[in-house]
Amino acid sequence: MSAVLALFFAVAAAAEVPETSLASRGDPMPASGPPAGQDSFLALSTMSPQRTLRPKIRPEFHPDALMHDAMAGQRDRRRGMLCGLPGVEGEEIGHLSGQIAGCGAQNAVRVQAVSGVTLSQGAVLTCGTVAALQNWVDGGLRKAVGRMGGGVAGLRVAAHYSCRTRNNQPGAPISEHGKAKAIDISEVRLVNGDTLNVLRDYGKGKKGRVLAKARRAACGPFGTVLGPGSDGFHRDHFHFDSARWGTGPVCR
Repeated sequence: MSAVLALFFAVAAAAEVPETSLASRGDPMPASGPPAGQDSFLALSTMSPQRTLRPKIRPEFHPDALMHDAMAGQRDRRRGMLCGLPGVEGEEIGHLSGQIAGCGAQNAVRVQAVSGVTLSQGAVLTCGTVAALQNWVDGGLRKAVGRMGGGVAGLRVAAHYSCRTRNNQPGAPISEHGKAKAIDISEVRLVNGDTLNVLRDYGKGKKGRVLAKARRAACGPFGTVLGPGSDGFHRDHFHFDSARWGTGPVCR
């Protein structure tokens, strides 16, 4: 009997010793409570996610936020605040230089639209010339066209910045085109798709009269206005530039 009891107690004692640590198996904490020093660990592990101790990144200092602000500024310029002029869309270019002495400009821009009137190509101009163009579109061109064809929708740009002499003549002074101060317009496009073409329509019927009125309205906003009848170089377009002369605008 004593031998049986001794064997029973030996087996019971062996069963009380685990083969591996309870902690290493991830078993739950005994009901008697956590070991000393782990109270704070348990408290943090059961905190609500809303109270995480991870530091939050302030949006205003995040690199992505800075990039977003820069892109927003570009969108604002495209939507219409180029040169500080509401309704002028395009982009800033900066300094222009050419291969001929006297060419170039400071703080040039590329204009895509003025007061809702789209240009057929981006025109590289100075801000002073852009202001003159907008003045003419708003105060002269729209009034000349009126409701014809639903009003003005666009302008065909025949020329803008180009480093060259006047009328490309050897030995002539640098053209205002070479200073980003000139733009040539060959056609006005209307909302209904119709056009007023300088070469085709000038001096003929109602369209010709509208073009002549628009041309006269450009004298003042621009320092120089040339077109059909001025010389053989301008029979198919209007030349507008922002050069200023001591005797006043040159319009012929």
